[in-house]
Amino acid sequence: MPELPEVEITRRGLTPLLNQSVKNVVIRNASMRWPIPEHLPQTLLNQKLISLNRRAKYILADFECGTLLLHLGMSGRISLLDRNYPPEKHDHFDIEFVKGSVLRLRDPRRFGAVLWAGCTPNSHALLKPLGPEPLGYDFNVSYLHAELKSRSTAIKIAIMDSHLVVGVGNIYASESLFRARIHPETSAKQLSLKQCEKLVAEIKLTLNDALNAGGSSLRDFFGADGNPGYFQQQYFAYGRADEPCKVCAKPIKCIRLGQRSTFFCAHCQQPQTIKQ
Repeated sequence: MPELPEVEITRRGLTPLLNQSVKNVVIRNASMRWPIPEHLPQTLLNQKLISLNRRAKYILADFECGTLLLHLGMSGRISLLDRNYPPEKHDHFDIEFVKGSVLRLRDPRRFGAVLWAGCTPNSHALLKPLGPEPLGYDFNVSYLHAELKSRSTAIKIAIMDSHLVVGVGNIYASESLFRARIHPETSAKQLSLKQCEKLVAEIKLTLNDALNAGGSSLRDFFGADGNPGYFQQQYFAYGRADEPCKVCAKPIKCIRLGQRSTFFCAHCQQPQTIKQ
């Protein structure tokens, strides 16, 4: 599933569309995770794209008349193409702009979303309950330490909870915990203030490193320009089960945690038993 860096890379790749007006909207298959609103061809016609923002894993396309929410789901991809580029089997949604470019959503598994949020996107049911952005000032050591005090769940599960912090998915949770030298099964409330400080710093650094590398391309992700990301070449833990740790050379372990594959080094990430 595309995570925060991949969504942000996609958003940046769509910026050539800014200040362009919509010529046409095509809905080929409205049966996504939620049905694509049938009014969009009429609502967006002749509307100028004012800005492109990101909230968690959602892209917010702000038009003169309101905001469109886009989500890539499990395997979705948004591409910026020429209008003459023919659609393929899983190309479900197009926005064609007056200068000839097309924003196209391809989603083989149809877990993505195209939703209308109107003029108050922050109050939308999918956005309102979300926690702070991991790269923002609100996600800091004081906030994280206070939020974890009452959480007995494993720290990896905690930081993947979008109510606590958004956009830290399975890949970047494993990588951040490795860099912070914290065992993924450690009870969240056991983390000391110092560990929280380290974890906040490593989440931010990991996400920024991924952004600088164009994200991770494992199966389905390509940027809006069609180029893959390369952050997977820098992984310390994720997807490296039984391979030697890049720090200590011990084999990387893989366990199931919260129904997700979790990768870590048992030597570098010693279990936490006593809160410091």
